[in-house]
Amino acid sequence: MHRRCLLQRIPAAIALAGLPPAALAQGGAWVPDRPITMITGYGPGGSTDIAARLLADRMATALGPGARILVDNKPGAAGTVATEWLKRQAPDGYTIMVTETGAAAAAPVTLIGGTRYDPVADFTHLGVISTPPGVLVVTPGFGGAGAREVLAAMREAPANRLTYASSGFGGVLHLRAEMLMQALGTRAVHVPYRSGAQMVQAIMTGEAQFGIAALASATPLMREGKLRGVAMVGSRRFPTFPDIPTLGELGLSGFENSGFFLLIGPAGIPPREAETLNRALVAALHDPAIRDKLIFAGHDPVQGPNGLEEARGFMVGELAEMRRMVERTGIQAQP
Repeated sequence: MHRRCLLQRIPAAIALAGLPPAALAQGGAWVPDRPITMITGYGPGGSTDIAARLLADRMATALGPGARILVDNKPGAAGTVATEWLKRQAPDGYTIMVTETGAAAAAPVTLIGGTRYDPVADFTHLGVISTPPGVLVVTPGFGGAGAREVLAAMREAPANRLTYASSGFGGVLHLRAEMLMQALGTRAVHVPYRSGAQMVQAIMTGEAQFGIAALASATPLMREGKLRGVAMVGSRRFPTFPDIPTLGELGLSGFENSGFFLLIGPAGIPPREAETLNRALVAALHDPAIRDKLIFAGHDPVQGPNGLEEARGFMVGELAEMRRMVERTGIQAQP
C-alpha cells in the first residue's frame, strides 16, 4: 500500500492509542522477558536516533510492566552496515531497527552490487513511523536573502567550487543533492559523513556550503539560527516551518516525494511477536505527547492504517518509487 493510502484513510487502529499496557498483553499477546534492542544505522543526534529514542520508552510501556527497549547506534555506510547486521539476527522480536529511506530504499537501488540485503524479502516490516520532508540547508550567509537567490547562487557557482554534505555515500540525502545539482545544471563536490547530525554540523561551520538534510536532524540548528533552511523536499510546507517553500514552489520538479521511517526486524519474526510490536508502535504514534514531540523534532508521524500488511506494502511501493526516481534522473551511485 502506497503512502497516500496510509495518510488519507481513516485510522483503523486509532483505538489502540488509549489502551492500557495490560490490554495489549491480553489475548495471547507476546510479553518480552528480556530487553529488546532497537538499533539505528546512524550516530546519536540524527533523525533516526531521535525517532528511536522518542519511541522506545513509550513502546516499552505498551508492551507491559517490566518491558525495556534499549537504543543502540550502529553507524556506517548510510545505514547499510546496521541493516546487513540486522538481517543476520535471530527473528525472535528482541532485535528491531528504525530504518529510513536511505538504507531501506535508496541504497539498494543506487548502490548497485553494494548491499547484501533485499529490503522487502529479508525483513519483517513492523510499521511505518513517519513520512517527514527533507530540507535544503545552507551555511548562514550563503547566497542572497531569499530562497530563489540561494538557488541562483548555487546555479551560478563555477563547477565543483561548492561542497555539499550528506549522511553517507549512496544514501537518499546524497541522491537528492545530486538530483538538485542536475536540476540546477551545475556540479559540486560531495563530502559524506557518518550521520545526519555530523552533516548539519559541517554545514553550520562552513566545512560544506549546503546539503539536503532530514528535517529532524536540521531542526535544532535551524531554530537557533545556526543553519538556514531554504526549501522543503516534499509535496507541502511543514507546519513547524510554514515560511519555508517547497522546491516545487521554486520551480524545480521531481522533489515531491518525502522520506520515510520504518520499524523493521529480521525476516521470519513469528506473527504473535510481530503483531505485538506493531500494536506497541501504533500506540506510541497515537500518544499525543509522542506525536507532538515527533512533529516538533521534524518528523511527520503516520496516523492511518498501519498494520503489518500495510507496512510491507508501503515498503514495496517506496522501493518502486525510488527505482522510478533513479530511472528518471539517470543517477546511479557505485560503492
